[in-house]
Amino acid sequence: MALIEQGKEPSTSYAQAGVDVSAAERLVYRIAELARASRRPEVIADVGPFSGLFRLAGYRDPVLVASADGVGTKLKLAALLDHYPSLGHDLVHHCVNDILTAGAEPLFFLDYIGGHGLSDEAKLQLVGGVAEACRAVGCALLGGETADMPDVYSEGDFDLVGFIVGAVERDAVIDGSQIQVGDILLGLPSNGLHTNGYSLVRKVFGVGLGGDPNKERERLSRRYPGLDGTLGEELLRPHHCYYSELKPVLGQLKGIAHITGGGLPGNVPRILPSGLAARLNKSAWAVPSLFRLIQERGRVAEDEMYRTFNMGLGMVLVVAPADVESIRSQLPEALVVGDVVKTKGDARVVWT
Repeated sequence: MALIEQGKEPSTSYAQAGVDVSAAERLVYRIAELARASRRPEVIADVGPFSGLFRLAGYRDPVLVASADGVGTKLKLAALLDHYPSLGHDLVHHCVNDILTAGAEPLFFLDYIGGHGLSDEAKLQLVGGVAEACRAVGCALLGGETADMPDVYSEGDFDLVGFIVGAVERDAVIDGSQIQVGDILLGLPSNGLHTNGYSLVRKVFGVGLGGDPNKERERLSRRYPGLDGTLGEELLRPHHCYYSELKPVLGQLKGIAHITGGGLPGNVPRILPSGLAARLNKSAWAVPSLFRLIQERGRVAEDEMYRTFNMGLGMVLVVAPADVESIRSQLPEALVVGDVVKTKGDARVVWT
């Protein structure tokens, strides 16, 4: 008996439901080519099988360090401007910086793209950016997932998430336990917003909110005094990766804070032992024009700015006073931005 009787409507296909399996399979082969460029000798199997295989080698007493993160609503601006490669750099750099706070070397990375209606070219740009950023830091893009989910995401919406695994020798783990009163705080400049605060930024400038795309793109194409490019170019500047800069001095660092969501007051205390606080001097570094523009245009309170954005510092390092000169000779961009003091009350950050 025929599965579809004469005169009856044909059965509905998966493609008609919004998921084209054949197209997805063709895309996997193209993604695999991008991933191969980031291979390391330890990779046994990468994109293709059901799981990636990585042989851990070259360590005496390894500690695995893992992290997962996303790009946040910055991706709405990338979609609006039809520019996706930089998001892959954002994702990898954010994750590499996170495990770097423990002193870890990045080993392998996995990415996840979920969405609806995202073109194959856009997906390839996203993965291409991830692969390029991985290759630059010697990290293998081991695999990932690309999911089309029309009933979860609206047309054109997508998300980008990354998962990283690194390693560090147990006796080289940077955990903040040796930090003490009198240690010095060094700040490393950021190159923009990195990947935080974009929900507030989109509201301030009226972009990426689902309004008239032409008007929103026009707002992003505007140039403001003090900015090196258009507003859109400044907002899409990729999250800076600090791995190559910090690798030579990791052995001299007592603590590393990655300044992401929560800003300086939300992140620096995370690496301090109980009873200690960070005394930060706001006059020690120049806040970039982009942050002041956001503050003025949005009438955002100073405290809110410092709790939302990095305000020009992407990393804060804790070092012994005797090591400051040596570290700054290797990191000339590092600025002395404060020191470690005893807490008074509940305050973990003191501003001067």
